[in-house]
Amino acid sequence: MTLAFEANFDGLVGPTHHYGGHSFGNVASTSNAAHVANPRAAALQGLAKMKALADLGYRQGVLPPQERPALWVLRDMGYAGTDKEVIDLSVSTGGGYFASLCSASSMWTANAATVSPSADTADGRVHFSVANLTNKFHRSIEAPQTRRTLQAIFANPAFFEVHAALPQHAALGDEGAANHTRFCRSYAELGTEFFVYGAQYWGGSRLPQRYPARQTLEASQAIARRHGLDPAHTVFAQQHPAVIDAGVFHNDVIAVGNLDLLFCHQQAFLDADAVYAALRASQPGLQIIEVPGSEVSVEEAVRSYLFNSQLLDKGLGRQRLVVPEECRATPAVWAYLQELQASGGPIDEVLVFDLKQSMQNGGGPACLRLRVALTEAEAAAVRPAVWMNDALYERLCNWVSRHYRDRLSVADLADPALLDEVRTALDELTQLLELGSIYPFQRHGSDA
Repeated sequence: MTLAFEANFDGLVGPTHHYGGHSFGNVASTSNAAHVANPRAAALQGLAKMKALADLGYRQGVLPPQERPALWVLRDMGYAGTDKEVIDLSVSTGGGYFASLCSASSMWTANAATVSPSADTADGRVHFSVANLTNKFHRSIEAPQTRRTLQAIFANPAFFEVHAALPQHAALGDEGAANHTRFCRSYAELGTEFFVYGAQYWGGSRLPQRYPARQTLEASQAIARRHGLDPAHTVFAQQHPAVIDAGVFHNDVIAVGNLDLLFCHQQAFLDADAVYAALRASQPGLQIIEVPGSEVSVEEAVRSYLFNSQLLDKGLGRQRLVVPEECRATPAVWAYLQELQASGGPIDEVLVFDLKQSMQNGGGPACLRLRVALTEAEAAAVRPAVWMNDALYERLCNWVSRHYRDRLSVADLADPALLDEVRTALDELTQLLELGSIYPFQRHGSDA
C-alpha cells in the first residue's frame, strides 16, 4: 500500500518586509500602510511556526524569499545606470511603484502555485502550476523566480512537473492554492480538487462591487486541464461576491479544508447548498463545519483570520487547527473556538501562533504555506536541505539575526545598502538550502 502525507512548504519572510499597503482589497494591508515593519521579527515568527509543526511530526519545508528590490523591472521600464542610480531615479520620478518592487509578498506561498498530487493526475506525477498573480503589480513579477525555486526543490522529472504561469491577462487571473483545496479519505487516494473563483471572465457572473475578484473560473479550469484531473473529481465554485467586498480577497480567508473536512463560514460561497451537494457527490462522507454568521460575522472572520488557518491531521479522524493570535483577541471567535474544541467533532485542538508582522500585511498561517501531498518516494526526491529540523532551524535563525534589520520603513527601501544586504543574505541562503544559483543577480556599472 502506498503511504502518503501532506507536507507544508512555508515561505521565509524576506529582508525587505515592509508595510506599503500595496494590496487593494486586502483590508489589513491597506489599513497598516506606512507603519514601520520589523523584518527580523517577521522572519523569526514564521520560522517558529515551521519549527513547532516539525516538532509535532509534520513534514515541513522552507521556501526562500525572492530578491528585492526588483531592479530588473525598473531597467525594463527604461531606467539606466548603476543600481544606485536606478533606485534614485525611480524614487525621484515618483509613481509609487518602487516600494511595490521591494515587496516581500513571496512569503505568502499559498499564492505561489496550485498543486495536484500524483494520486489525482493523469500521468501519476505531482503537478505545480505557478500562479501569475496578475491582479497586483507587486505580485505579478514573482512567477519566473517562483518557477526557478520550485524547479530547484522539486527537480526530478520522474516525480514532478512545474508548469509556467498562465498568460498574464485578466481572463486568466490565478492566485494559486489560496483558492484551491483537496478533499480525500487519505492523501494516497484519489481525491476531489476544489477550485474557488471570484468571477467568470467570459459568460458573466455576479461580481463584487467594491473590491476586485482576483481568481477567474477560466484560470481554474485551465489548471485542472493541464494537471490532467478527472472531471468527476473536480468541483468549481464561486466565492460569494459580498464577502469579497468585505475584504475576503482569497477563499482561504473564509474557508479551509483538509482530508474529509471543510471548515467554512456560512457566507463563503454563492449558492452554498449546491456547492456542498457537488462536493459530497464527488467525495462521499465529506464533513462540513459551517460557522453561522450569528456566531462569527464576516467582519470578525476577516479581522481574526479564523479561516486563514491550517487544518492538520492527527489521525483517528481528528484534526488540529492552527490560528493566529488575533483569534484569541477577537471575543466572538475565541468563544466559538472553545465550543468547537469541546463539541466532540473532528477539530479537537487549537494551536495559536504570534504572526503579527505577517498579519498586519494581510497574511495568516494559511497564507504562509504551500501544501504538497507526497508519497514517501516523492518526498525522498525533494531537495533534502529544505526540510525543517533542529539544525536547519538554528542555522536559519542565526542567518536572519545576522542579515535582517529590526526596523524598516517605506523610506528606508531606497537605501542602496539594503540591496547589497539582500543579495549577500540570499547568496548565503541558497548555500544553506543547497539550491544552487536560483537568483539571477544583476549588477551594473560601478556596482558590479
